[in-house]
Amino acid sequence: MNPTEKIRGIVFDMDGVLCDTEALMAEASCAMFRETHGVRPVPGDFHEFMGRGSEAYFGGVARKHGVETVLPRDRDRTYGIFLDAIRGRLHPLPGAHPFVAAARAAGIRLAVATSADRIKLDAILHEIGLPHASFDALVTADDVTHNKPDPEIFVHAMARLDVPPAACVVVEDTRPGIAAALASGARCLALHTTFPRNLLAPTGPHWLAPDLAHLPDDFLRECGIAG
Repeated sequence: MNPTEKIRGIVFDMDGVLCDTEALMAEASCAMFRETHGVRPVPGDFHEFMGRGSEAYFGGVARKHGVETVLPRDRDRTYGIFLDAIRGRLHPLPGAHPFVAAARAAGIRLAVATSADRIKLDAILHEIGLPHASFDALVTADDVTHNKPDPEIFVHAMARLDVPPAACVVVEDTRPGIAAALASGARCLALHTTFPRNLLAPTGPHWLAPDLAHLPDDFLRECGIAG
């Protein structure tokens, strides 16, 4: 891979990159476990399973509390609670709108690749005011077989963009996501919106930033965007 090749494609993870749904999703998941399984997890129980797909997210917490999750039933019930909860409460993370607009103006092809399913993606993009037309490709858990840290979801997104990995950047916020990004052959911009910088840096991303509003100058130059 040529590390100086101009960036022609950007693949965004969704949660922790364009918006922060962790608290609302954990709130909905706790409600589902109380209602369906009669146990009372706390929001922090879900943190370590973020970005790893539904089986890890629900199954990991179920095992902590000695119950067995039933998918897709538990996921679907949680999403029903979640979709009601986000109305009027979910907002884009700093820089999301301006950076998407600047990247499009620079001629960069854009994708969202998320471990969420299509129902959740559609609802979140609507709530944060980023229409589907903002992106050239949308890839969800419904489109792939393997969860992160497997790179399948990012490989699939880059294929839909028709941009080779060497000319793509994946924007992520979790360790499994960064591992998947690097395994795909793309470069990686890691945002420390969800986990602290010192936990993400050892995973080897090419750039680190607090959010899309505060990006490194060399990253912006490679995108062809003025800093």
